[in-house]
Amino acid sequence: GQTTVLVFYPFAFSPVCTDQLSLYQEVLGDIEAGGATVYGVSCDAAYSQRAFREQLGVTIKQLSDFEPKGETCRAFGVYHQGGFPQRALVVVGPDAVVRWSYQAPTPGELPGANLIFDGLAAV
Repeated sequence: GQTTVLVFYPFAFSPVCTDQLSLYQEVLGDIEAGGATVYGVSCDAAYSQRAFREQLGVTIKQLSDFEPKGETCRAFGVYHQGGFPQRALVVVGPDAVVRWSYQAPTPGELPGANLIFDGLAAV
């Protein structure tokens, strides 16, 4: 197994989500050098996510929780009743067990990249 960082974000192309993925792209090399893989997760369609990733110029892989809508988000406890993921970070260890998680108090709060490294230290 491999350590996985799941980055749940509400909406492709929204201002805070744009800033968030751009910020994480800046430290992606350090995260991957530590043996972890990062995935962005939203309820947007895969086509929207691809366009978003290409427009930003980021290489963070994207996972679509579009259909059945929010099933993965619900499984991780981050689905908002408004129909989108809460802004959250989840670190899953190589044993497929959640080792650390963080959920932003509001969708408008951008979790700093330092939180990802805090989570990775918990594995």
